[in-house]
Amino acid sequence: MTATTIRAFLRSFRRGNEGYVTIEVMFMLPVLFVLFGAAWVYFDVFRQQSINQKANYAIGDMISRETEEIDDTYIDNSFKLFGVLTKNLTDSDELTGRYGADLRISVVEYDADDERYSVVWSAARGDFQALNEGDADRYENRLPNMADNGQVIMVETSEDYHPVFNVGLDPLELKTYSFTHPRYAPQVLFARQQNGNNGWGNGDQSAPGGSLCNNNGENATNCSNEDGSNNVEPNRGHGRWRGRG
Repeated sequence: MTATTIRAFLRSFRRGNEGYVTIEVMFMLPVLFVLFGAAWVYFDVFRQQSINQKANYAIGDMISRETEEIDDTYIDNSFKLFGVLTKNLTDSDELTGRYGADLRISVVEYDADDERYSVVWSAARGDFQALNEGDADRYENRLPNMADNGQVIMVETSEDYHPVFNVGLDPLELKTYSFTHPRYAPQVLFARQQNGNNGWGNGDQSAPGGSLCNNNGENATNCSNEDGSNNVEPNRGHGRWRGRG
């Protein structure tokens, strides 16, 4: 078969309008399935990211309303709640030991005199590690302008996302972040400070005053504080609002 004959055959095939719908469907269905699968995967990524962000907001809002000190059990249940809201397992994988979801809750304070942020307390679940006091500097551009000694609750979450179909999208990590100001009390206290901090950033367990109650022991818990009335607000100087340097 010569080249001229092949070209004539292709021209005839191009002009021909006879055929079977079944044959055309066989050509088109695989293409349609691939396009549908790709569209579904990319839509599902954005949907799951939105769910994670809403779950993040819910946890931050929940903690911001607390007037009593929270503890490790509270953090554990917050992690389980995140798993329920996002439909993620909060147990480690038996083979790898890694978690499919992570949660970190931190309270960050602003010092207007030094114009810097510091971590008051931090608790993490999953593969996240709790923040140290110096780690707050990494979040300087992501935190709001705050009053002197003001505090915000920072919630960070993460989820390992694995696409159902192979459409060119590799497994990725979905991360969310939010900060919320305490609503009904000037600070949210942690019952057992992991770094020996008493909730006021000074680590002095016998200092006068009261981080939970107004008595001579800042960490005393032998008083009622259901409505937050016993919380003693930190000294805010002259109440000036200052931006970051």
